[in-house]
Amino acid sequence: MAKVPSFSELIAETTASAVHLEMRDAYTPRDEGFLDWLAGKPVPEPALPEWHDLVLAHISRGVRFRRARIVSEPLAPFIRYEYDITAGTNVAAGEQVRWLPRRRASDLRLPGNDFWVFDDRIVRFGYFAGDGEFLEHELSDDPAVVRLCTTAFESVWERAVPHAEYRPT
Repeated sequence: MAKVPSFSELIAETTASAVHLEMRDAYTPRDEGFLDWLAGKPVPEPALPEWHDLVLAHISRGVRFRRARIVSEPLAPFIRYEYDITAGTNVAAGEQVRWLPRRRASDLRLPGNDFWVFDDRIVRFGYFAGDGEFLEHELSDDPAVVRLCTTAFESVWERAVPHAEYRPT
């Protein structure tokens, strides 16, 4: 498999939009911020300063960031952590975030993995182990794959609840 460019490289080449669909209940179980949150330690804002700054920089040059999360309710611990840090990290940087309870996604056509789509032209899939450990990325510029992912994202986005209005169970 060819080397996949880093997110920073891909977003630097993006001119209009970056969309991200998350569909898992667990990510990076050994994440330091998550472990601190589990232990009841206060979480700084932004919780992910590098991400916050990256998004802010690219939004300032005109790139629109949207993230949709399909989530099981009640929320799994890692997703609850994400919910708790979203306003001070993602939204504060200018990213738009929406939440869709999994039970409302049953009739949607979705790819099998999380992904980013850059400028409706290239998809970066993220592969994770069952426990949430990151495995690898794969890139596709196949028009059918890009179309599947952009259509899937838009169908979720249309149905999902904006972060400011979402109240998890």
